[in-house]
Amino acid sequence: MNNKIDQQSADNIRALCVAMVEKANSGHPGGPMGGADFMHILYSEFFNFDPSDMEWAFRDRFFMDAGHLSTLMYAQYYLLGNYEKDDVANFRQWGSITPGHPELDVARGIENTSGPLGQGHTMGVGAAIAAKFLEARFGNWMDHKIYGFISDGGVQEEISQGAGRIAGHLGLSNFIMFYDSNDIQLSTPTDEVTSEDTEMKYKAWGWNVVTIDGHNHDEIRKALKDANNETEKPTLIIGKTIMGKGCVTADDKTFEGECELHGQPIGATGADYTKTFLHLGANTEKPFDIYEGVSVFYKDLLDRKIVEARDKKADISIWREANVELAEKLDFFLSGELPELDFESIAHKAGLATRAASSGVLGYLAEKVENMIVSSADLSNSDKTDGFLKKTHALKKGDFSGSFLQAGVAELTMSCIANGIALHGGIIPVVATFFVFSDYMKPAIRLSGIQELGVKYVWTHDAFRVGEDGPTHQPVEQEAQIRLLEKLKNHSGNPSFMALRPADSAETSVAWKMALKNKNTPTGLILSRQGIKDLPASKASRYQEALAAEKGGYLVKEVANPDVVLVANGSEVATLVVAAEILETENGLKVNIASVISEGVFRLQSKEYQQSVIPKNKPLFGLTAGLPVNLESLVGDAGKVFGLDHFGYSAPANILDDKFGFTGEKVSQQVLAYLKTV
Repeated sequence: MNNKIDQQSADNIRALCVAMVEKANSGHPGGPMGGADFMHILYSEFFNFDPSDMEWAFRDRFFMDAGHLSTLMYAQYYLLGNYEKDDVANFRQWGSITPGHPELDVARGIENTSGPLGQGHTMGVGAAIAAKFLEARFGNWMDHKIYGFISDGGVQEEISQGAGRIAGHLGLSNFIMFYDSNDIQLSTPTDEVTSEDTEMKYKAWGWNVVTIDGHNHDEIRKALKDANNETEKPTLIIGKTIMGKGCVTADDKTFEGECELHGQPIGATGADYTKTFLHLGANTEKPFDIYEGVSVFYKDLLDRKIVEARDKKADISIWREANVELAEKLDFFLSGELPELDFESIAHKAGLATRAASSGVLGYLAEKVENMIVSSADLSNSDKTDGFLKKTHALKKGDFSGSFLQAGVAELTMSCIANGIALHGGIIPVVATFFVFSDYMKPAIRLSGIQELGVKYVWTHDAFRVGEDGPTHQPVEQEAQIRLLEKLKNHSGNPSFMALRPADSAETSVAWKMALKNKNTPTGLILSRQGIKDLPASKASRYQEALAAEKGGYLVKEVANPDVVLVANGSEVATLVVAAEILETENGLKVNIASVISEGVFRLQSKEYQQSVIPKNKPLFGLTAGLPVNLESLVGDAGKVFGLDHFGYSAPANILDDKFGFTGEKVSQQVLAYLKTV
């Protein structure tokens, strides 16, 4: 312990944060200046990782919640050698690897994309759950810690309640979070928006809470030491810090704790850039230099971390030699590969709701995929994830041998936790609720897409046929919203989401097969509440024919030279089958039917294949229980889509089908009316 070098290191971080924001003329300098002391002590004395192997599976992990404090991370990781001088000098610039809010980059220490407040620390909770899950299966040697960093804004975001409740309830003693409590937020002091007792709130959730001077290195050390020794509860370290710590005016007077230091370069505030730099011991001519003494200290630190990691790896090797089968299983989990799965062997009764068919698949997966965590927002008996739960048991404090997370009524929290589980690695996360409540999940779904995470979303009660529950529970516009993500590319150039709405039980099995194979983007399975008549199989088994859904769309009914091609997904395909029978027997028409489980996947196929399924030189009619836009790009301007343009009503599903025009008879009439116009 060297008090002088510790202070110099923290001040070096502060100076770098100031310099980055000043050069970019954009950013948030005040918060990083306040958090510098904690970051330095954490990484220099407590954080376990291997600088030569940043993706080491058993490293500690740091989850940033306050993404606007990105310069704090970049400065700290620059000292650790993860960034070059040019990287920090090009903060927020085109082509740089130091964006305004940190984006997932494990090789440089960035464990999660953050920015939307509240989500970062909740992903940390998910990573802590993943670590406990793996520890329960492979041993207490897997004792790495998950650290979170939260600000006043993250504490205020409603999601913090869900994260705090679940972390406390599960006793996540491997989760340690620093709360940078500086009493200032972007536009006001915190006392203008809240008077809650944060310490008591977290204690009520079952956390160990300690309040310290966030600039006192000895208090930080003690808090982190105690947190690392905690075995029953997650720990919240409330660090009372000062916004813009170290800022001074042109006449060398202190200018700290001011609201204006939060979100703009300090040179645009009452503080003076040059005098502040000098006050921090920095060289204004070389603003991105690492102080000489700090450079030597961190070089020695990195050498020590490598040795410590080598020792830990040696211990793990001894465990591996003594537990060969377990070690092979662990490697398999971490590889992201799947065991051999025979989806065709899953038997479904006739006419099931696709949520019930999904339940059967989940029951099969519970016995075959050991590294899957399924979660439901207090709906397992309705979204039918209980098919999985019946084969395992729920995670609980002191017992992570199960594979089901009872999230309670917290859709957004549950989804963010799933992102964190995926980020940790080694586990496949599945989350479920009613489709209409995907609205609560959108921020996390978006970050699933940005971070390219293979989270599986299960959404049931997929249309107005929820019936008696009325418009609040009947999704109409949700499918259109979700399918927009199929049109939005991630940074790898691929669709950022895969949305699957299967038409019957066989397609549901295929949808699960597609979802599990889709490892680098999130997948949504959109499933029915009501039973659906199985689609006819013309040649092979229905499952074998449904495998064509892996191309996103295919013909479930095909004749030569059709007079019209009917297009749908989900339960509407079965309605089209009935309509086609009427059109053929009563009107002498030749009809093809296309089931398009995913337009996004369908658009990835060759133009020739797309044309073979939905030929543009034929009349095209689409049927959707949602907004017509769901199918409009498939049938084109010359085609016709019949859908809903209004909210639902409270009534039995069969009544709504009739009133809204979704019976085979009424759809056949719509098709005939359309054909008169072409």
